[in-house]
Amino acid sequence: MERILDLYEQPYDPKRPLLCFDERPCQLIDDVLIPLPMKPGRSQREDYHYKRNGVCSILIAFEPLTGQRYAQVRKRRTKKDYAEFMRELEAHYPGAEKIVLIQDNLNTHTPGSFYEVFAPEEAFALGERLEMCYTPKGASWLNMIEIEISILSKQCLDRRIGDMQTLEREVLAWAKKRNAQQATVQWRFTKNDAREKLQKLYTINQN
Repeated sequence: MERILDLYEQPYDPKRPLLCFDERPCQLIDDVLIPLPMKPGRSQREDYHYKRNGVCSILIAFEPLTGQRYAQVRKRRTKKDYAEFMRELEAHYPGAEKIVLIQDNLNTHTPGSFYEVFAPEEAFALGERLEMCYTPKGASWLNMIEIEISILSKQCLDRRIGDMQTLEREVLAWAKKRNAQQATVQWRFTKNDAREKLQKLYTINQN
């Protein structure tokens, strides 16, 4: 926990950009009946019946110090999807010595995924470029991407979207708008706050 909080307190360093990453499953929900459009004095009306067209996954990385995010919509969230996303993400930072990546402990979120997809030389090089920092078990709230995904859910995923193509178009349009605004998260929970508010979790040396 303190390592992540310390990273959040560091100034921007283009040689070591800090990114937060996570994935969000998303149901593809379509209408059975065409909704009635809005009219003056009347909101849009939609029938409660719907058709479920399966599930896909949104992969998203967020750089809080620059207000930039990178998103993809994929059918699954396998090791292959993770590895390919990370390779594309890494390509956005050709001048970086290390990309510091905060993520949770999902079993696909390891350099081992790279070796199942790429040749050993490429997998090793990609793993060397990423400095992976994991949130403690049960503490995914420490990852700023959780806030960004919450905003995505409220601003973009608050309606029925029935196919991957439409979902991808909407998610990328949302990300483009947020990037243009350089929208970010004002993180205020520091190491000192943790030591004060969570002191029961700290081992105190009585010697």
